[in-house]
Amino acid sequence: MYQYDQFDQRFIDQRVAQFRDQVARRLSGELSEDEFKPLRLMNGLYLQLHAYMLRVAIPYGVLSSQQMRALADIARRFDKGYGHFTTRQNIQFNWLRLDDTPDVLARLAEVQMHAIQTSGNCIRNTTADVFAGAAADEVDDPRIYAELIRQWSTLHPEFSFLPRKFKVAVTAAARDRAVTRAHDIGLRLHRNAAGEPGFEVMVGGGQGRTPLLAPTIRSFLPAEHLLTYLDAILRTYNRLGRRDNIYKARIKILVKETGVDEFTRLVEAEWAQIRDAGDDLPAGEVDRIRAHFTPPPFETLSDECPELTRRRETQPAFRRWLDANVSPHKQPGYAIVTISLKPTGGIPGDADADQMEGVAALADRYSFGEVRVSLKQNLVLPHVRKSDLYAIWLELQDRNLASANAGLLTDIIACPGLDYCNLANARSIPIAQRISERFRDIEREHDIGEVTLNISGCINACAHHHVANIGILGVDKKGVEAYQITLGGAADEAAAIGRIVGPAFSGEEVVDAIEQIVGVYLEQRQDDEPFIATLNRIGLDPFKEKLYGTA
Repeated sequence: MYQYDQFDQRFIDQRVAQFRDQVARRLSGELSEDEFKPLRLMNGLYLQLHAYMLRVAIPYGVLSSQQMRALADIARRFDKGYGHFTTRQNIQFNWLRLDDTPDVLARLAEVQMHAIQTSGNCIRNTTADVFAGAAADEVDDPRIYAELIRQWSTLHPEFSFLPRKFKVAVTAAARDRAVTRAHDIGLRLHRNAAGEPGFEVMVGGGQGRTPLLAPTIRSFLPAEHLLTYLDAILRTYNRLGRRDNIYKARIKILVKETGVDEFTRLVEAEWAQIRDAGDDLPAGEVDRIRAHFTPPPFETLSDECPELTRRRETQPAFRRWLDANVSPHKQPGYAIVTISLKPTGGIPGDADADQMEGVAALADRYSFGEVRVSLKQNLVLPHVRKSDLYAIWLELQDRNLASANAGLLTDIIACPGLDYCNLANARSIPIAQRISERFRDIEREHDIGEVTLNISGCINACAHHHVANIGILGVDKKGVEAYQITLGGAADEAAAIGRIVGPAFSGEEVVDAIEQIVGVYLEQRQDDEPFIATLNRIGLDPFKEKLYGTA
């Protein structure tokens, strides 16, 4: 993983000292809240319903075991003993005292972490495939380019005050695990017929009030031109993006209103001027960054593991965990392990300090000291020997982290909702907990199979409900919390926006509605087709009829 140099560390330490002074002036009354707000937001500090919340950047979701232990330490010393992992591969601490926040940032700086650009109208944390560097289907390591983007975008003088926040995602695999089409810019690294690396560039995706999928504006951009082309996109947006209306300030609105062809022409014209200035990415810079992402010292192993096969055949609970939570690795004899943060009745994405320390210990013992944070609010051990899988499973059970539900119905993505967020219309967490309890029978859940369910507490869609197979949106109906359901969304390479099935349900009705939706699927599925395939085949009408008595 990327390691700070002396400049990086000095810069972060200086920012901590600056913020310590700003907090002291706020506490003394020298700064009003209005004066302090832009200063705290530049350091990722929000004021929520009950307390300050700090959003900590985890670039492209990669953590060392040392960093995970620091997060556990912060949770224990400064918060209520836990942290919340998010869909942007970050972590949030929801119960901080303002006077403690400089010490929290100082603790982060000790392990090369910070909270810069986790809020505000800037380029946010660049996300990437959580299996980067390990996935059997990738053509290169997308973290290299995500790190280049991070360094290029951090405090970029032209893009520090954009019309709105801006999000970039990078993948390099056949399976899109980074939801690239739902981002302001999505980048898919692939190779042309000559074997040269380049990017499919998608621009203008996003969720919220106007959910849109990003169209492709370039099918192949040579990799050495990445940063100049991003410059051209951001300059075009910065110049033409709406600043008079917060709801129309995103680049997705600019692309939609301008038209894809005209927007592409504008970007290409801007890019031609930038390229004439000779600012393409030097090959040496790519090599410098790539050196931080060399593969760990894998052993030469057989991909066959008789002991694993024996335990798989004789222990059904272990087999279910292998089927759901273990993915293929590019290195023979190794596997990728997803650690579910979705226990029955739990809060999706939450991990307490003991669990974080436990995961750090597992990473040291079994995964070369590396942990990943996934877009689905889970954790990942990316490089695990197959012969160690059983031992890991046993240890995860001891820490209530062995839920065999990755990719299944109770692997719910949920925002904090009205329990924390002052933008929310409804609670997300209690609904997620009740759905988890309803479908707690793990054998039944495995029979239901692959299905995504996401819950957002408001139209800002922080939980990505628009691109879930089953999406739930909290709405306010005359002061009463209600829940609108969408069906048919997808967050992979076949990305789709879900469609509203009908009127919203009350909090008391919504879990039964999910049960009815699942029932229709089980009645209608053919062979072993997943939920989304059945839905796409039969359409919405059978679900509407079951939910409302009429299609």
